[in-house]
Amino acid sequence: MRRTAALASSVARRARAAFTLVEVMVVLLIVSAIMLAMTQLLEAARISRDTIHNIQETQLAGPAIMDLIERDLRALVTYDRAPDKLIRVRNRVVLGHDADRIDFVTATDSVVPVEIDRRWVRSDVNEVGYVLRASPRDDEFLELYRREDFFVDEEPFAGGAYTFLHDHVKHFDIQVFDEDGRDAKPLEEWGEREEQTGVPKRIEIRLTLELAPRLSQEQQHYSPMGQRTVTYTRIVRFGDDLLAQVEISPIPTIPSLGAAPNANAAGGAAAGAAGAGGQPGGGGPADGGNRGGGNRGGGGGAATVGAGGGLGG
Repeated sequence: MRRTAALASSVARRARAAFTLVEVMVVLLIVSAIMLAMTQLLEAARISRDTIHNIQETQLAGPAIMDLIERDLRALVTYDRAPDKLIRVRNRVVLGHDADRIDFVTATDSVVPVEIDRRWVRSDVNEVGYVLRASPRDDEFLELYRREDFFVDEEPFAGGAYTFLHDHVKHFDIQVFDEDGRDAKPLEEWGEREEQTGVPKRIEIRLTLELAPRLSQEQQHYSPMGQRTVTYTRIVRFGDDLLAQVEISPIPTIPSLGAAPNANAAGGAAAGAAGAGGQPGGGGPADGGNRGGGNRGGGGGAATVGAGGGLGG
């Protein structure tokens, strides 16, 4: 009887030690909430990391591109060039976005080397341009390229090799001003018309980039459009010395070698006449005039010596 009572008490204790279905469900609910909170925390950390990376990449790429454009414009070449071959700006629109183009000749060293006689060389003067095209992967963006043609040919605004710069360009707007000041009206194009040739007073360039995703599959739905685009503006003013060079337009010429003997003959004749004039001076050497006019008659210095000997007295 006692054994039966002890066995029944043991079974009752084991039954009370087990978990009920309600308790198991509560535990699973708590664990699920914890896992969900951890997943959301990790997702927020990943988004923050990608956002910081995208902003950093855009902030580094934008100023670098603007510095490159300004460096090329500051080295604009105007010597021995026609006014309509100095710089050209075209107003273009691609897929509804501003995609202006600029071409000119610059004195910066070429970025892309060219093989000549089994040697890779770079040129000190090159044709440079900046042009955009539609992105083949996404029709909402444009791709920016830098055109560079080795040295200068008869077509300074065409040809050359293209170097990729950025693939998330929203706008690339170039405004040209033929007058300086706040009230000056911008021009959309330059170099096409006769009255719009040469070097303008200043050029304003606006480049708008969108934050490029860190991964190709990344969706940036967490950030509104206004926070995903960054616009960079650069104003390039050309100095008065450069504008004066364009107005003067010096043209180099090769001297004619046939004119040299005639000049020497004329110099000799003049020297001979000056030397002969020294004879009446008297008091000097009797052949002072002869030395000036005959022996040294080929140059102006000899004429001076001859005259000095005749007037020395």
